[in-house]
Amino acid sequence: MVRWIIIFLVIALIAAVFGFGGIAEGAADIAKIIFYIFIVLLVISLLSRLFRR
Repeated sequence: MVRWIIIFLVIALIAAVFGFGGIAEGAADIAKIIFYIFIVLLVISLLSRLFRR
């Protein structure tokens, strides 16, 4: 999942450099959404591991 975040951030940076503001904004938004999903799943995983012990 972190791999997808990095891919979308690179796409956003490249699009911003070449002046494609809409594409850069869209890719950055997708990266943010995936990042938040990753954080939520990480917290759930840590809590489940904590309660399992």
